[in-house]
Amino acid sequence: MDFPSGAERRVAAHWHADGDAVRCELCPHRCLIAGGKTGICRVRGNVEGTLYALTYGMVAAAAMDPIEKKPLYHFHPGAAILSIGSVGCNFRCGFCQNYHLVQGQVPLGPAWISDLVRAAKEAGSIGIAYTYNEPLIWFEFVMDCAREIRKAGMANVLVTNGYISPEPLSELLPLVDAMNIDLKSMDPEFYRKHCGGTLDPVLDTIRTAARRVHVEVTSLLVTGENDSDESIARVVEFIADTDPEIPLHFSRYFPHHRFTAPPTPPGRLEAAWRIASNKLPYVYVGNHHIPGTENTKCPECGATIVRRAGFKASASGLSGNRCAGCSATLRFVV
Repeated sequence: MDFPSGAERRVAAHWHADGDAVRCELCPHRCLIAGGKTGICRVRGNVEGTLYALTYGMVAAAAMDPIEKKPLYHFHPGAAILSIGSVGCNFRCGFCQNYHLVQGQVPLGPAWISDLVRAAKEAGSIGIAYTYNEPLIWFEFVMDCAREIRKAGMANVLVTNGYISPEPLSELLPLVDAMNIDLKSMDPEFYRKHCGGTLDPVLDTIRTAARRVHVEVTSLLVTGENDSDESIARVVEFIADTDPEIPLHFSRYFPHHRFTAPPTPPGRLEAAWRIASNKLPYVYVGNHHIPGTENTKCPECGATIVRRAGFKASASGLSGNRCAGCSATLRFVV
């Protein structure tokens, strides 16, 4: 097994020897990995009986993004954040929008944490977002980088599928400020068939994280798969039962990777927004413009407090985390 050129040899966390193999315990797959092989994620490998984080410090993508692109609509609206990602994922979604990263079809280059901290400061970033591919499989590097970002007084953001075991999640959360977590469906069969994973660990991650950090949830509505009224209502019910003030984003699907179904019909997005808005105060539609579904209104007085156009946001109706009109306290981190 070859390490990527320039990679630091970093022993992985959360594993144990299991006969001649190693058992990774980072995520619910609990991969049993033979010598010279990797787990499902492709980035945690058994090298002579030791599990290594093969892509520690290796970056495939980096850019300054609007925080709204994550999407995070209630976390420092209008701010920019340095976003970084690597390769690999512990899901196998047939509709993946970043499959070239998941499958490692892009070049990797080394990135030093001190350089990332300095770059974030110099660019006026509020911190670092670990995104593009699945950051939880990059666990060791995210932990180390997040510590230094926190020391520098900046924020750590995860954009994630939420598929992680409880112990590593509990280690990571004290260093995290905000998360956008995908909830692809409330149907366990959807996760098994289309993602190669299970639903319950994702629900557990959302519940746990929502008690500790700022959380927003995204549901990609895949045409003919999870976009029925019933499927949408089940997602809404879960959010309402967990914390009704969690912002919920419905995102439009487009054919990609192995999926050829047509894009989500706008009527389905409108229906999702309407169904969710009957129970939740903060509901948004992304990847397709539907007037009014990007803005935030005060649940108390109805005033528009944040106006958005694409990834641009104007928070003139906010005073700190309060409505500038009626002074109601709102679910915002500013």
